[in-house]
This record gives sequence, structure tokens and C-alpha cells, in this order.
Amino acid sequence: MKTALTMGALLFALSAGGALAQDKKEPATAQQATAQAKKGDAQEQQSMVKNIVLVHGAFVDGSGWRPVYDILVRDGYNVSVVQQPLTGLRDDVAAAQRILERQDGPSILVAHSYGGAIITEAGVDPHVAALVYIAAHAPDEGETETGNGKRYPAVGRDAIQKTPDGYTYLDPGRYHADFAADLPTDEAAFEARSQVFTAATVFTTPITNPAWKLKPSWYMIAKSDRIISPDLERMYAARAHSHTVEIAGASHSVYRSHPKEVAALIEQAAQHAANKP
Repeated sequence: MKTALTMGALLFALSAGGALAQDKKEPATAQQATAQAKKGDAQEQQSMVKNIVLVHGAFVDGSGWRPVYDILVRDGYNVSVVQQPLTGLRDDVAAAQRILERQDGPSILVAHSYGGAIITEAGVDPHVAALVYIAAHAPDEGETETGNGKRYPAVGRDAIQKTPDGYTYLDPGRYHADFAADLPTDEAAFEARSQVFTAATVFTTPITNPAWKLKPSWYMIAKSDRIISPDLERMYAARAHSHTVEIAGASHSVYRSHPKEVAALIEQAAQHAANKP
């Protein structure tokens, strides 16, 4: 009887000891999981691109990016704005490259409208991790904005006027309706009267080396765009295999009228560019 009791006690002790050992391991396992999660977060932070370079389109300047700029800076990004001269595609690409060369590490290159042609050329720069097109042109090799615009005519295309010396601008009387219908009237009126005249040649210069064939891209379609046909925007996005979002009711000035959505798309590119093929 004594032997049986001793064996029973021994078995109980072994069982209890095993349970205690398991209990002791659980906190260690939880700590390991926490450490692993922190390691994953750190790796994700390291893979995020922190530099954002913004490129404006024709007829406007870089100040239109201010609402998007403010959001990105608040969220911890290093943001630069290109002020290209709009005197020719080569000049404008060179202006973007000057800014890219000043970045410490990889960058997300973002453009609106004609700026899309600029980043399509400048995006081959090794500093560029990804491209973001906001209602922007993304021509292929040998294509021009004018040629693609004829294939997919925009409603407000005839609002663009030309000066005798070869520069273009938007008819101020049509600016609000065709370029910035979802902006307040006073803002659109100011933009109409502060236009940056743009060399007509920028729209007819063929692309030579489209970066969207080499770099991952994101694309925002403005569904009520009257300057670039939304169908042309969809073609660009589909052809580049871009991650795409569509903004209902958005005019060509979607980068001004929907800064939160634009900033969110840019941040998505910054967070996932390293994971894209």
C-alpha cells in the first residue's frame, strides 16, 4: 500500500510539475510573439519609403500641392515639390531630376496631369521606388499626350488656347467648369488668372523610356475629369498594371479637391513599394 501511495504521489508530482513547466513557458512564448511583432513592425518601418517628390501639371505651379503636402508632412514624410519651368519636356524632366538627386534614399515620385509625362521619363532614376499618377498622363514609348488625347477626346479639350509664340493656357472663362469644377469659385478664379503659360511642345514630345514599365505604380482616376478623359486615365492605369482608385465627382483638380484621398494613395505607395514586383 505504501508503495502504491508513493507511486501515485510521484505521478501526481510529475504531472503537476509538467503543468507548472507549461505555465512557465507561456509567458516566454507571449514575450517571443511580442518581440517578433515588434521586429516585424521595425522591418516594415525600414522598408517604407520616406521621401515624396511632387510634380505639378500644366498651367499651374507647385503651390497647388499644399493641402497634400501638409498631410504627408504631418504623417512624417520628407516632401519636396518640383517647380518645373513648363518650357519643354526635357527642361521639366531635368527639374525633377535635380530634386531627386537631393534625396537621401529612395523616393515616391508623384504627378498630376502633364506632370505624368515628366515622371514617366524621370522615373527611371535609381532614386525612384514607385510612381503615383493623379489624373495624369502616362504615355508609352513614342506616344504623345496630344496623340493619346485624340484617341480619347476630353470634354474640355477645346478650352486650351495657344499664344502666337507657342505657349498654351486655359480660357479663363472656362477654367472653373473644365479644370476645377469641384473647387470653390474664388479659388478657381484665382487659378484662372494666375496660370503658368505652358510650351505647346510639351504635349507633342514623344516619350522615350517609360518608367512605369520598370517601376510599380499607383493611379487615381478623376471620374468627372474634363481635361483628360477618364477613359484615357483608365487605359493608362490598366496598361501600367497600376493599383487604381476612382474618385466619383472629381474634376481634373482632384489633387486639390480631394487631398486626403490623394495623400492616402501616396502613403500606400510609400508603404508597399518595396513589396511590389
